[in-house]
Amino acid sequence: MSHILNLKKLSFLVYGLGSTGYSVIKYFKKKKIYNFSVWDDSSKLRKKFKSKNISNLKNALKEVDYIVLSPGISLKKTKYKKDLLKFRNKIITDIDLLYLSNSKFKSIVVTGSNGKSTTCKIIEHLLKKNKFKVKLGGNIGTPVLNFEIKKNTILVIEASSFQLSHSKFIHPDFAILLNITNDHLDWHGSVQAYIKSKLKIFNLQGRNNFALVNENLKDIFKKNKYLGKLVPVKFNNYKKIKFKIENEYLRSGTNNENMNFVYELSKLFKIKKSSFIKSMNSFLGLPHRYEIFFKKKGITFINDSKATSLQAAMLALANSKNIYWILGGLPKDKDRINLRYVKNNIVKSYIIGKNINFFKNQLRNKIKYSVTRNLKNAIISALKDVRLFKKTNNTILLSPGAASFDQFKNFENRGNEFKKLSRLYAKKFI
Repeated sequence: MSHILNLKKLSFLVYGLGSTGYSVIKYFKKKKIYNFSVWDDSSKLRKKFKSKNISNLKNALKEVDYIVLSPGISLKKTKYKKDLLKFRNKIITDIDLLYLSNSKFKSIVVTGSNGKSTTCKIIEHLLKKNKFKVKLGGNIGTPVLNFEIKKNTILVIEASSFQLSHSKFIHPDFAILLNITNDHLDWHGSVQAYIKSKLKIFNLQGRNNFALVNENLKDIFKKNKYLGKLVPVKFNNYKKIKFKIENEYLRSGTNNENMNFVYELSKLFKIKKSSFIKSMNSFLGLPHRYEIFFKKKGITFINDSKATSLQAAMLALANSKNIYWILGGLPKDKDRINLRYVKNNIVKSYIIGKNINFFKNQLRNKIKYSVTRNLKNAIISALKDVRLFKKTNNTILLSPGAASFDQFKNFENRGNEFKKLSRLYAKKFI
């Protein structure tokens, strides 16, 4: 299904001047599309584009054909939410612009609450190793409009619920929905709105497109009567060849779900099992996603800083034994954890961050814990407890189950600090 438009005949307002907004402006200039203006709620950012700046936002919203909204802007929180909501039918995203102006490429769009980035990187690696022309962009870091797309290019796009919430023209050849858990509810306002945003990847698919859906979510797909070919991803198929993969990172339980989807996709691309296995054995894992970065005297140190929800942390907790678990930060709205099936894996936990009471309530009367407040204290306490409990094959795991912004710039900063401090104090206490 195609929606190619002549963008030069349309007018646009670029709303939000972060990395995505800048990529849209750069794209317009490259394509010689000059009928656009810019806006950001920050006057400092607006001053950088004086020639395209506007004095009356309400008039601009009314007059333009489309409003290209940056994904970080929530219609429930922005200063001008009433004005934006009035013209919500005009709002599109940078991903929409890609589909509206280009028909040369095939696309794989991946979304879900957990595992998006890792799955996208594995797909990119698989396709490159099997001689496909492939580029990776979207929420994973590189705005999709930054790419020079040539004929037969396959674009792998990581799509967040923020991006999909406002998308209207996205129509991937292969749409992948990994999973859905309660996430970003403060941004979306409700579970229903969050789920609706994720399902948008299927809205405009045609009968020759493929929809890879977690088997547990296939009823939602069928209920909406989407046109794409449904491929329910069953978790037993990949098990048959998992033992042939030697890559420790991909063999871990945290990647089971991701690998099931990649394996099903490989069959759609007619990649032989032998080539699939060979490709997977050469894949290097992403930093901060169950990253086994250090081992010393029976202790494995794992950096899972990207686990910013308790549900994401559960994957890591289910994958190891004798865990000394570091958690805490800014919890997600209505996030909860059921430790019933993993509590025997946990020796003790260490709460960091400023939301101590929230995490104490999650752990109380379930597992041993102490309040350490910061990473340094947590690591030192964990190392001392390893000696105290005298267990073998121990794991010191940072899987915070929360956002990092109360103590760190981002999850990368948190993970890098954990790695640095772990190596430092391991020398002193082991």
